[in-house]
Amino acid sequence: MRLWDCFCFGTAMGRRGYKSERHVEGRDVPARADSRRQRALEALRSPRARYNLIRVFLSVAMVIANLVGAAVAFVMVVWVVPFPALDEVDEGRWWVTFAALGAYVLVAVVLGSVESLRRSTAVRAWAISGEPASEAEQELVLRLPWRLVQIQVVLWLIGITLFTAFAAIRYSWELALDVALSAFLAAMGTWGFAYLLAERILRPLAADSLSSGAPETPTTASVSVRILLTWGLSTGVPVVAVALIGLGEIVGLLNAEPDRLGVAMLALAGTALIIGILATILVSRSIADPIIALRQAIGRLRRGDLDARSPVYDGSEIGMLQAGFNEMVVGLRERARLHDLFGRQVGQDVAQMALERGVQLGGEVREVAVLFVDILGSTSMAAERPATEVVGLLNRFFEVVVEITDQHGGFVNKFEGDAALCVFGAPLPREDAAADALAAARHLQTALITAVPELEAAIGVSAGPAVAGNIGSAARFEYTVIGDPVNEASRLTELAKTVPGRVLASSAVVAKAAEDERAAWRADGEVVLRGRPEPTGLSVPR
Repeated sequence: MRLWDCFCFGTAMGRRGYKSERHVEGRDVPARADSRRQRALEALRSPRARYNLIRVFLSVAMVIANLVGAAVAFVMVVWVVPFPALDEVDEGRWWVTFAALGAYVLVAVVLGSVESLRRSTAVRAWAISGEPASEAEQELVLRLPWRLVQIQVVLWLIGITLFTAFAAIRYSWELALDVALSAFLAAMGTWGFAYLLAERILRPLAADSLSSGAPETPTTASVSVRILLTWGLSTGVPVVAVALIGLGEIVGLLNAEPDRLGVAMLALAGTALIIGILATILVSRSIADPIIALRQAIGRLRRGDLDARSPVYDGSEIGMLQAGFNEMVVGLRERARLHDLFGRQVGQDVAQMALERGVQLGGEVREVAVLFVDILGSTSMAAERPATEVVGLLNRFFEVVVEITDQHGGFVNKFEGDAALCVFGAPLPREDAAADALAAARHLQTALITAVPELEAAIGVSAGPAVAGNIGSAARFEYTVIGDPVNEASRLTELAKTVPGRVLASSAVVAKAAEDERAAWRADGEVVLRGRPEPTGLSVPR
């Protein structure tokens, strides 16, 4: 059962990576299959255990593939290829052939198993270490199926040569031709199946080796090669056999009776159907499984999951596509993170505008409202309290400022020590920026008293035309607002520190606001602000 669990693990790898899920593609996976997968995952959790199971299962699969191939070759020699010379062979002499065939198959299986273990051992140190694979180790793993098939190719060619010569010397050249043709056709099928099986069984190791990234160029059989291989197994080999039998009949080598030809045709047709189905299933799954896993990962990404990842276990173009998707997701995740950080740094509206329109130095005149908020007594607070406590208070203070400003459609343009400049009407226009700023000032006054009672802040509000845009150089710039409303709001904040309520707005900004907001304010005289030639009318919340 543990070997079967290993194969189930390879199948699960093809469909959904290392995850075991009961719900796939809108249907429930049978509990028995899910339980088997769970056992497989538990058994293969250790890199050493996973490698040992894969190696054993791989060896068993190669032995079975070659034994089946040898049996197919024997059946074709005796019953399929209709050489009449076989009818003339003394059955008593066949025991020598059987003995020789059995001895060679036994020796070939032993030698093939030993050499297969030796070649797979080349990746053992890496496989049980759990460390990322180097380029050389990655190439060893991905080329291991072909290296294992090379062993089968050599053993089969040696066997075909020996038994063809044996048949020619002991029996006849017609029988030798029968042996050569039948054994070679069986060998081609064995090689193809051995490769497809080895590639599927080695998926877990391939996935581990490719976890750090796929190679720049394909290192395993491409999709087109796999399809051609399937065609050769299911169509090419049987058609060649039929063609050779027909050619032999035409040139007089066979002269077989109709019933012998009929048996040969039926046997070849049945073989083509069975091999075609099996080969098509293997190669179609080798192509479809990674595509299904990739489609599922794309679905998760479409739903906003930036941690979506497609398992990479194929060294062909499909594996490069899987790796490319994973690299794209990393880029999207990094872009989202930068977008979030950029938005937190300059404001989401400014960030969105920069992404949509690009960044250009300079600005434009906009009608804006400005709210300036500053903490009273920040110098003494910094001297009397630990630095960490001061930073904690400031963060609580600015959190309220950002939240209230955002609620009223503005954005915090900059933090200046213990003060903040909030802008309404830029970069996105507001229908009534003045009313938004005034409402934010009133709500901010109340919210700060409740949320941060340890601090006291003064608020000033102004409005008017100002230049809004990117100021600085191409190497370092920031989006800001420059103009008289900014200066006036700053001066009003200084004055607000000396009046009850700590909130002042210019009468001009109140006059620009909608009637509902104007009703929440009352005039409170006028004053000549520092640096201004004319008096400024003052308003305070009612």
